[in-house]
Amino acid sequence: MYILIYNLYFILFFYINKLVIFVSILINIIVMDTILELSKNLISSVKPGFKRYLLKSIPENQRLVFIKGTRGSGKTTLLLQYLKDINDSKDRVAFLSLDDIIYTQQNVVDFVDWFYKRGGELIVLDEVHKYPEWSRTIKTIYDRYPNLKIIVTCSSALQLGKGDADLSRRSISLHLNELSLREFIEIKYGISFPVYSLNDIITKQDEISPLVLKKIKPLQAFDQYLKFGVYPFSLEGEEYYYQRLSNVVNLVLETDLPAIDNITFGTVIKLRKLLYVLAEVVPFTPNISELSDKIGVTREQLYRFLFLLEKAEIIYMLRKHAKGMSMMAKPEKIYLHNPNLAEALTHNKTNTGTLRETFFINQLSSNYEVNYSSQGDFLINNQYVFELGGRNKGKKQVKDVENSYIVKDGIEHGTGEIVPLWLFGFLY
Repeated sequence: MYILIYNLYFILFFYINKLVIFVSILINIIVMDTILELSKNLISSVKPGFKRYLLKSIPENQRLVFIKGTRGSGKTTLLLQYLKDINDSKDRVAFLSLDDIIYTQQNVVDFVDWFYKRGGELIVLDEVHKYPEWSRTIKTIYDRYPNLKIIVTCSSALQLGKGDADLSRRSISLHLNELSLREFIEIKYGISFPVYSLNDIITKQDEISPLVLKKIKPLQAFDQYLKFGVYPFSLEGEEYYYQRLSNVVNLVLETDLPAIDNITFGTVIKLRKLLYVLAEVVPFTPNISELSDKIGVTREQLYRFLFLLEKAEIIYMLRKHAKGMSMMAKPEKIYLHNPNLAEALTHNKTNTGTLRETFFINQLSSNYEVNYSSQGDFLINNQYVFELGGRNKGKKQVKDVENSYIVKDGIEHGTGEIVPLWLFGFLY
């Protein structure tokens, strides 16, 4: 009798174990199919139309590419468009948004293995800094699947060499800046213009300005851009634009930076306090001791906070030399990163001069080195000196400076060494 019961128990255990394994495999297949279906839905939902400047720069022959940029700049849409352009019926591409709740239970490497063995060739990992042990995960995928291309989006504050696995030698990193004035015009008015180099703008402005003026009033578009044109979500309306922008800043402080730098909630509070103090006084010439006392932190902590805010592209620190971009290097001036942030955080109280300078830095710094100049306002690529002002600005301050230019707001045309400010919005 006991032998019979034992045998029945053994048989029952054997089949239950098989059933558990079968159900586990079935659930795993369902989850994998669900992830791939989510990917398909996201890719197919992208509407045709405007595409960011960086789309053409994604290399075809590079296995691991990081797309960095501030929250709200359009990284997700950019890569969904990229996948839609190259996708076909073979299901060879996949888009994984790693801030989705499904990845709290599902291991990304397991999905990649399943996807790769079924013909997968390209995978996009969106918001990778939200995923635990992101660097080790990417390294594992990179090493195990040599024929798989990986594109990763992440916060601009992410340092590739800082994770558990150094990916800087395996990858290239591209940066997506906020919308340029040129891109805003294309979104807002459906009018496309070519990208011009800095050399084009200062030597061929007599040719470029008339071409733009034939199609649009640039000063009108420029005024709109300063208030509502920096982020692609301006397409969804201006009524709640600043509220959405404030939400973006809060998410950077409360979600992105803690995920990247392991900062505490108390640090987030102090970062927010520092940001709003800076917003009231930009462009701010730092008195580090005074500012650290006001925030209630040490000098070392203050330098770290400023460094974090700059890496997250909430502020811009203007320095004398590019080599001074270390955490403990004192900047000459501090600006908010773009004119819309200045307007949102100061409740439209930013003065015109500050908006001009913020716009100029934001547009130039995408492709050029912008430094402090003791002779003018800005030194670009250690070659050109620019002095900014209104339409009545004179050249007295830089009249004896070689390769110097006056950048004037409020004018449609320039000539010689006088260049319209709006024209610098066509650099990318």
